[in-house]
Amino acid sequence: MDIQIDSREKARAITKIIDEFDRQGIGYYTSKLWVGDYMSLDNPRLIIDRKQSLTEVCGNLCQQHKRFKDELARAQERGIQMVILVEHSAHIKSIDDVEKWKNPRTRAWEKKIREQAGCGYDFPIEDAILLAKQYGFKVSAPPTPGPTLAKQMRTLSERYGVRWEFCSKQQTGKRIIEILRDGL
Repeated sequence: MDIQIDSREKARAITKIIDEFDRQGIGYYTSKLWVGDYMSLDNPRLIIDRKQSLTEVCGNLCQQHKRFKDELARAQERGIQMVILVEHSAHIKSIDDVEKWKNPRTRAWEKKIREQAGCGYDFPIEDAILLAKQYGFKVSAPPTPGPTLAKQMRTLSERYGVRWEFCSKQQTGKRIIEILRDGL
């Protein structure tokens, strides 16, 4: 099996993936892919788009929503099965687990609001928001919580046929090979 790696993948970020390809005797080369990050030359209708964390997925679904949806639509129009492989942790194995995920940006967001309101952590965040607004601060929307992210991921699966897979960073190279080889 030979794997094409998208040229926009940062070499530093995929060192362990390349090491796994070498360890398993998988041929690979780098060239720009139309969609996604990894494709087997044996099956160009199955492509993996690697995400480094759920935080990156949040960014794709919230801040870069149009660009991300456009990529998924391009894949669907061409009959390409898009698998989004999320490197997160051994604790996240499914979209159901994403529902329980606590966005790490929430703590910093709450801290900023409490500072603006001049109150401590024993003060309910809802009250701190009201107080910060009374003091004239503009309060930004909170970071995307796990249940909202999971719902968005399910919607993309239904609308574009996206398949979500999860693994730890140590398993990424192995999972890429398994998915592209077996279609699993």
